[in-house]
Amino acid sequence: MGISIALACRAFGVSETCHRYGPKLRAENDVIADLLTGLTDARKTWGFGLCFLHLRNVKGHPWIMLPGNACLHAW
Repeated sequence: MGISIALACRAFGVSETCHRYGPKLRAENDVIADLLTGLTDARKTWGFGLCFLHLRNVKGHPWIMLPGNACLHAW
């Protein structure tokens, strides 16, 4: 016999909504992942921020930066 999800969430200080959350994936996520993988293979010393700036400013991809390093396509 286990404990309920509600009790487990309370024990760890996590909301049930957070426990049940499922990300909404976008088709462009695969494109972004492929671009970042290719770039980090070529530029092993670059971190995420530099890769992001290179893809946006040099390669012309129109993504904008959100708080916490999340990306969003600028429509």
